[in-house]
Amino acid sequence: MLESLGFSAVTFVVTIINIFILFFILRKILFKPVTKIMAERAKRVQDTIGQAEKDKAQAKKLLEQYEAQLQNADAEAETIIKTARETAEAEAARIITEGKAAADILAANSRRQLETEHQAALAKFRAEAAGMVVAASSRLVARELNSGDNHRYANMLLDELASQQVVAQQIVLQKGNN
Repeated sequence: MLESLGFSAVTFVVTIINIFILFFILRKILFKPVTKIMAERAKRVQDTIGQAEKDKAQAKKLLEQYEAQLQNADAEAETIIKTARETAEAEAARIITEGKAAADILAANSRRQLETEHQAALAKFRAEAAGMVVAASSRLVARELNSGDNHRYANMLLDELASQQVVAQQIVLQKGNN
């Protein structure tokens, strides 16, 4: 019955033997190398994944270190800025103090100079006034005067003294303004 279908036992056995031979040949030539390549590839993938995880852990560690350094740098920068600000404030205070001291010295020197010039002008005025008094006295002595003349000469002498004093004060004020 199987033979009527075109089935032959010999052909069947030869086909089975061919299939096993083909299987062993393919296994030897194809399956083992392909399996080896696949195993090597799987190993490379696992190694790459392992290396990637190591790199990731190392990157995370470096990131933490950089963040710590950044925080330290921020704190250091803040300290530097604070120190610079304090130094600048101290320097400004010193400069202001020195400026005030210099201004005080200059004002004191100006007052002394003004007082000296005032005293000099006053001495000059007294000398001139004394000279005028002597001149006026000698004129009075040289001639006899009546009481009207005495009053008139006394008023004239006082007017000259007053005008000399005004001139002396103007000289002192002008030098004080310069």
